[in-house]
Amino acid sequence: MNLSHNTSSANNHAQLGLLFISIAVLFWGILPIALKLSGAFIDPVTLTWFRFLVAWFVSLVIQWGAGSLKQFAALDRKVWLRLGLAGIFLMLNYVSFVYSLDYLAPGAAQLNFQTSPFFLAFGGVLFFKERLNAVQLSCFATLALGMLMFFHPYLDFSASDHQVWLGVMIIQFSALSWTTYALLQKSLLNRLSPANVLLVLYGLGIVVMAPFSDFSQFARMDSFGWQVALFCAANTLIAYGCFGQSIKYWPTAQVSAMLALTPVFSFSATALVVSMGWWPEVFHADVLDGLSLFGIGLIILSVMVVQLLPMYLNRQAKRVAHAKVA
Repeated sequence: MNLSHNTSSANNHAQLGLLFISIAVLFWGILPIALKLSGAFIDPVTLTWFRFLVAWFVSLVIQWGAGSLKQFAALDRKVWLRLGLAGIFLMLNYVSFVYSLDYLAPGAAQLNFQTSPFFLAFGGVLFFKERLNAVQLSCFATLALGMLMFFHPYLDFSASDHQVWLGVMIIQFSALSWTTYALLQKSLLNRLSPANVLLVLYGLGIVVMAPFSDFSQFARMDSFGWQVALFCAANTLIAYGCFGQSIKYWPTAQVSAMLALTPVFSFSATALVVSMGWWPEVFHADVLDGLSLFGIGLIILSVMVVQLLPMYLNRQAKRVAHAKVA
């Protein structure tokens, strides 16, 4: 009976982890389009402040209504320090990613950001003693190969193309900042719920970024600008909320592998925008040849194996356990 209960609980956790990270990946995939549009009417710091403000207010109402704020009463100084560091790195990630879009197209920016799944996976091994078997390590190698194939049209950088390289460096800084935030958040989940962690991070961001924000820009925004800004804020609330839940239920290796699908969604969304003729002065068709498409297939296949292998191994372990009981 206990074995059956544990098996059912593990399956539920796997399903919840998959659901939450899938929603996060979808929203992060379409986010660069809105961020690119926002560059015409608001600067990255002020937009990030606004996104944090909306997410903080909604999160506060939800957590207060659920009676979850009492968790904060039991926190010590070390936990508050980790919360503060996580908030700083999350702010650095938000602002630097938006700045990178001044130099890179949305799809290229998302693809460059995909070093973060590898940083996250190996951070899980280093700090949380998670294990990667030989097949999973091979899948991460094929993920890297698939990304190189997917990205190869952008690898032919001329020596004088300093703006592209500057964009790449900003993105890598953003990826490292995001990975550090994610690992710090995971380390806090035994003391705080994911929603409460984010509540503090949003609040910290509001306070720290307020002096560097230009609030006069809000008065100049038209209805379209407000729609874009509100979408970015809703994206923050949904994507980061789902990501926080996913690392509660799933090992970082599986979460990080799913994140590799983000640029696929990003390129697809950009292609849809271009095909519909929306904002032609901002978005242009990305270069995707046969090798790039093969890279997409390799990425998807690698992600599937990383996700399905633990399920297969769990089933094999259950069969062995049932055989012993019998």
